[in-house]
Amino acid sequence: MFQRFLRTMSIDRHQTLLDVGVTCDRSYESSNYLEAWYPYKDMITAVGLTDASFLEDLYPGVTFVSANGCHLPFAESEFDFVHSSAVLEHVGSEENQKRFVAELYRVARHGVCISTPNRWFPVEFHTVLPLVHWLPKRYFRWLMRNSGREFFSREENLNLLSRADLHRIVLELGPAKAKIDSIKLWGLTSNLLLFLWK
Repeated sequence: MFQRFLRTMSIDRHQTLLDVGVTCDRSYESSNYLEAWYPYKDMITAVGLTDASFLEDLYPGVTFVSANGCHLPFAESEFDFVHSSAVLEHVGSEENQKRFVAELYRVARHGVCISTPNRWFPVEFHTVLPLVHWLPKRYFRWLMRNSGREFFSREENLNLLSRADLHRIVLELGPAKAKIDSIKLWGLTSNLLLFLWK
């Protein structure tokens, strides 16, 4: 996903990046991968709800800002590109998801890249359960509540999206140029990448 982001957006060394949704969780190698792998740390502003200020020490040049992605404390077009990985499914309702995408688009000068798991992939990545997330959402939430997975039963913590859901969000943005790309696993679309340009 990182390589696809760089290649599709054609970012150069002098362009600023906003990464929305960094985490304080250090248990996964893929956590905060943009900060780890992007070579020009001084061009990155990292935003998160939890305290990830350690990123400034770990990756000198990175700036951390504590903020909600649905209400960013930045001016319109303040950053050249905006990136967000595996956050959209955690912002809550469909209305919140629309607000989140619109807010990332607002603060971008050139483009936005958002990744999210594909609801129609057979294994749900958060619970590592097969197929149950294909049930109507109310049944999926009931099953999560009654199987000891209360956290994932709540819409504000997990609200999976399909390609059609992303299309609907893009249509509400108006005149944005958009592309929805796929990341494959076992020959199936495991993740969706939404690219938006201004």
